[in-house]
Amino acid sequence: MKSPRLYEVNAIQWLYGLSQVYKKRFTIGDVPGAEWDRLHELGFDYVWLMGIWKRSKMGLRIFRQGPEWPPFAKHLDSVLPGWKDEDVIGSPYSISAYEPDPLAGTWEEIKKARAELHKRGMGLILDFVPNHTAPDHKWVLEHPDYYFVADRSADWSAFEQNTSLCSPVTKGNKTLYVARGKDPNYPAWSDTAQLNYFNPALRKAMVGELKKIAGYCDGIRCDMAMLVINDIFERDWSGPAKGMGAVWEKPGAEFWEQARAAVPGLILMAEAYWDTEWRLTEMGFDYVYDKTLYERLRYASARDIKLHLGADAGYQKKLVRFIENHDEPRSAEAMGPDRLRAAAILFSTLPGMKLYYHGQLEGRRIKLPVQLGRDVTEGPVKELENFYERLLSITGQDVFHTGQWRLKDVFPFADGSYQNLIAYTWKSASRLKLVVVNFDGGSSQGRIPLGGELDSGKDYRLTDELNGREYERRGADMSFEGLQVILGGYQAHIFDMVSA
Repeated sequence: MKSPRLYEVNAIQWLYGLSQVYKKRFTIGDVPGAEWDRLHELGFDYVWLMGIWKRSKMGLRIFRQGPEWPPFAKHLDSVLPGWKDEDVIGSPYSISAYEPDPLAGTWEEIKKARAELHKRGMGLILDFVPNHTAPDHKWVLEHPDYYFVADRSADWSAFEQNTSLCSPVTKGNKTLYVARGKDPNYPAWSDTAQLNYFNPALRKAMVGELKKIAGYCDGIRCDMAMLVINDIFERDWSGPAKGMGAVWEKPGAEFWEQARAAVPGLILMAEAYWDTEWRLTEMGFDYVYDKTLYERLRYASARDIKLHLGADAGYQKKLVRFIENHDEPRSAEAMGPDRLRAAAILFSTLPGMKLYYHGQLEGRRIKLPVQLGRDVTEGPVKELENFYERLLSITGQDVFHTGQWRLKDVFPFADGSYQNLIAYTWKSASRLKLVVVNFDGGSSQGRIPLGGELDSGKDYRLTDELNGREYERRGADMSFEGLQVILGGYQAHIFDMVSA
C-alpha cells in the first residue's frame, strides 16, 4: 500500500479511557473487538501503540526531583485538576526494558492485539528508542561500556559540576556517572542514559532488541532516528566522550543500515528532523516524518507549502504527514477551525503515510503529557467528527492509495489570489480526482489546466465529494484554458471527474 493510514494512541492513556467507558480495568489483550472494528471501519491500515514498554522507576524519581517537575506539576493542575501522584507514571521514552509495561499488558496480550488487527486487515506499529535507555536499564551495570560513563577518578571535567548532564548509578562501592541522553539543541533528558553508538557491541545489542520487538509487530517507529547517524553522533559526542574516558572509533557503516538488514520485512518509520529525511530513506527507512509540512501547514502560506510539495513524487511517498501527534499541540487548539479543515484536507490527500492521533478526529483540545497514565474526558466536536469521517471515507478510495499523484500549476483568473490555491490530481486507470485547497483566509480564484489528465474531446461531470455538488464542464476548456475555481477562505474541493 503506497499511502497507508496510521492511528496513534498513547497506549496506557487510551486503555485508561476505555476502562472508564466500559467500567472495568483494561490491558491491551482486553480491548473489545468493537474498538478495533471502529478503527477498521474508519479506514486505518495500522495502529501505533505508543508507550507500551516498561517505564523507568528511577527515571520517574529523577524527573520528580529535577527542575522540570514544578512547571510540569503546574501544567497538570490546568489540564487535570485534582490529579494524584500515582497518575504520573513516567516517560514512555525512558525505557527500563523492552518488555511490556504491566499497565499495558503482557507479551501474549500484544500477540493477541496484533492478531485482532490482522483479522481486520490491519497491522501493528510499536516503538523503538535508539538513542538512550532509562538509567536503571540492566545494561548500565552489566555493560557500562555501552554508555558514556565515568567515576570520580576519571578526567571528566566537562561533567564534574554539571548534574544536569549526568545521573549517578551505584555499582558496588563505586558511584558511576552516566551521561544523560540529549538532543544537542535542548537540555539533556534527565530520565535517560546516553548510549555509545560507536561501540560495536552496543550496536549488536540494539539490533538484537530491534529483532525481538519485530517478532510482535508489523512495523517500528524509531524515535529521534537522526541522532545515531554517524556524523551527527560524532559531532554531538566526540568532546564529551573524551571527557568521560570513552575509547571509540567512527564505524564505517551506519547503524540503520545494519538494522535494516536485520529486519528486512519490517516497516521502519523514522522520527527525523534537520534535513536528514532523505538520508534516512537511503539507509532503508520506509517512511520518515514530514515535520516541514507540519510547520508550513501551521504557520506558512500556500506558496511555501507548494514549494515543499514540489519534491520528487517517489520521495514524497515515503513521508509521514500529520497535523498532530503526541509531541505536537492539539490541532483543534493550535490552528483554529477554518485553517484546521484546510490543513486536514491537504495532509489527508497527499502521497505518503498519514498519521492521525487519538482524539484528533473528535476535536480534542487538551494535550496531555506523555508521562500521565490517565486520560481526560472531552466531549467530541460533532461537526469536526463528521468532517473527519467524511474525509476518511473519501480518501479510502483506491485511487488515493494506488493512483499517480501530480502537483498542478495554478494560473491567474482575475487577480493575484491564485497564489493561495494548491491543486493536484490523483489518477488511476478508472478514476480521476482533483483536489483544490484555498490555503488563505480570503476568497481566492484561479485557473487549473488539466491537459494530459483528461480527454479534451469529452464533457465531464465534476462531483465535489466534500459537499455532493455537481458541475458540468467541457474537457477542451479544462485542458487548455483550465478549470476556473473560486473558493472562499480555507475552503476546498475534492472533485471526482467522470466523462459525461
